[in-house]
Amino acid sequence: MSAISARRTSSAAATRGGGVLPWLALPALVAFAVFALIPLIGVLLLSFTSWDTLGEIQLSGLESWKSVLTDPGLPHALWVTFLIMLLSWAFQTPASILIGVFLAGRQRYRELLAVLYFIPLLLSSAAIAITFKALLDPNFGLGAGLGLDFLTQDWLGEPGLAFGVVIFVVSWQYIPFHSLLYQGGVRQIPRSLYEAAELDGAGRVRMFFSITLPQLKYTIITSSTLMLVGSLTFFDLIFVLTEGGPGDATRALALDMYKRGFQANLMGAACVIGVILVLVGLALALLLRRIGGRDPYASQLEGA
Repeated sequence: MSAISARRTSSAAATRGGGVLPWLALPALVAFAVFALIPLIGVLLLSFTSWDTLGEIQLSGLESWKSVLTDPGLPHALWVTFLIMLLSWAFQTPASILIGVFLAGRQRYRELLAVLYFIPLLLSSAAIAITFKALLDPNFGLGAGLGLDFLTQDWLGEPGLAFGVVIFVVSWQYIPFHSLLYQGGVRQIPRSLYEAAELDGAGRVRMFFSITLPQLKYTIITSSTLMLVGSLTFFDLIFVLTEGGPGDATRALALDMYKRGFQANLMGAACVIGVILVLVGLALALLLRRIGGRDPYASQLEGA
């Protein structure tokens, strides 16, 4: 009876506090509206105009949409964007999981390694791009200084090599962040699962695939969502590193939006690409949420 009365008391307290909770969320809702929702509506409205950033804004109907959707460069930019997205995900995810699992150990030296692994995330993308651009210079870079022939290639002058460099640099910068997510996820796994597996004679590899990976399902979904949606906005690193070249080999949608808006002064067309990026990102987030399914812990809390 005491347990039932305690539950009723907590339910009544939650009901009384229900009127306060919306007010607590109000500052976050205002910030979201000011910095996300209103600018998004503005971009959508500008996509139906023609504006050179200097003169008056003039309504043009669907002209900007027609010019962008019929541009033969749009499918290529979409292909480059999705290729960067998929390859960087395929490279970052296994590396992040392995590093995160390793750093989740209790040895003291792993704390030092965790700090060192996190350093790339503290650097700006522009600084990283400038550094790698200097290191990969075939005449004055790392290869020429050390006399290593395989490093003296024209890394940023050939389409395939330039694209590979972009994937590597992006992964190098963001693997620490996702490793931190997996490190936290591993430390939330009950130790009793590993102890039971040890009693059954399971080795580390078996425990990794039978316990660690299944328990990290929702962490993988969260990390993949951040990784894939975030890759849609890669701009500064690609702009400084390759400027979309050689040719259009690394011209992603975000860079294409910048070139249209601030170099060609076609702000309406740039806003169209911005709307496309938002729609693609939303579709990816919803798809990954559907793939991930429903969190069983959330359903347990709701049924409690």
